[in-house]
Amino acid sequence: MAKAKQATVEEKLLALYKLQSIDTEIDKIKILRGELPLEVQDLEDEIEGLQTRVSKVNDEIGSFETSVKEKNATIKDAKALIEKYDEQLKNIRNNREYDSLNKEIEYQNLEIELAEKRNKETKMSIMSQVDVIEGAKNRLSDRTEDLDIKKSELDNIIAETQKDETKLLKDSGVAEKVIDERLLNAYTRLRGSVRNGLAVVPVLRDACGGCFNTVPPQRQMDISARKKVIVCEHCGRILVDKLMAGVDEE
Repeated sequence: MAKAKQATVEEKLLALYKLQSIDTEIDKIKILRGELPLEVQDLEDEIEGLQTRVSKVNDEIGSFETSVKEKNATIKDAKALIEKYDEQLKNIRNNREYDSLNKEIEYQNLEIELAEKRNKETKMSIMSQVDVIEGAKNRLSDRTEDLDIKKSELDNIIAETQKDETKLLKDSGVAEKVIDERLLNAYTRLRGSVRNGLAVVPVLRDACGGCFNTVPPQRQMDISARKKVIVCEHCGRILVDKLMAGVDEE
């Protein structure tokens, strides 16, 4: 089976410059979207947090309400016992029974007092948590409204740019196939380290199109020959001649 023809340096350089042009267009689309994707994500995270908080506070309020019901039952039982002991006081036979019943009545009154005190504290806690939950719900409503607006803006931009981005990504894949892995990795690293993501630039007016430092004449001749990949001595960007870049300086 015949081996696939290996791309020449010139073909790789052409593919690199094309890839750079494609990536620059994709960058413009991302700039158009701006911070919207991050803003949408932040709002979604905040809304999720608020929903969790509301759910937790509701659980706490439910627990408080159960406690109030239990204390009300304790009060009801204590009052019933007091009524029972009051009736028994009418038929006492000695002082020992009298003292015993009065101690029971005193104890039940203390139970009622303590239960009422706990109920008062719990109801205050419920009121405090109701305020918390109202604040959280209001914030949740505001953030949900903000999210709807941001998502609508983002969806509109995506709808306008999706077709172009899909084509650009497809073209990017085609260009990448011409470039060997080592050179492609170097290009990717450069894009991440230089301003505006420009890793491949033409020589314009005898200077690097990225950092604008002068490129020596002999180096320009080597670049025009397209026999090897040449980088700027100052910024490390990959250099191509203006003809390859399709630039007319006149």
